[in-house]
Amino acid sequence: MFKKYSKFSALILFGIFNIFVTTASAIDLDEATRTVVIDDSGKTTVLSPEQVKRGKRLFNATCGACHVGGVTKTNPNVGLDPEALSLATPRRDNIAGLVDYMKNPVTYDGLDSIAEVHPSIKSADIYPRMRSLTDDDLYAIAGHILLSPRVVSEKWGGGKIYY
Repeated sequence: MFKKYSKFSALILFGIFNIFVTTASAIDLDEATRTVVIDDSGKTTVLSPEQVKRGKRLFNATCGACHVGGVTKTNPNVGLDPEALSLATPRRDNIAGLVDYMKNPVTYDGLDSIAEVHPSIKSADIYPRMRSLTDDDLYAIAGHILLSPRVVSEKWGGGKIYY
């Protein structure tokens, strides 16, 4: 009899604990945190909580294998941290720049196409995960990349120290 009541009590306590303790989600992020730069002119937008969630999910499913935590496994010298994105040519520290890169990737100096070795919309025949991504999906992924340094701070693009 004691076993029966102890299991029931544990279940009740677990339920009460889950009601009062929740994890951080996209809805918990304030507008200032969800504000990202749209283009080179400096125009900004506020990502909706749905875009934040969708961007994270799509990034993890499509890009996460090579870019865990904002690091580039194939070239650890070039990450997805804000500094690296701002120093790329053309700049990739805004939504438009990242979406352009996901459609037609080029080297860090912007001189040569790397579409055959980097997943992109241009090379969707080689990389099937890119086939079904819409412009809205690319926008959400770019938003996630720009938002992540504010959420996980120095861990994003931090390299082997953290991942």
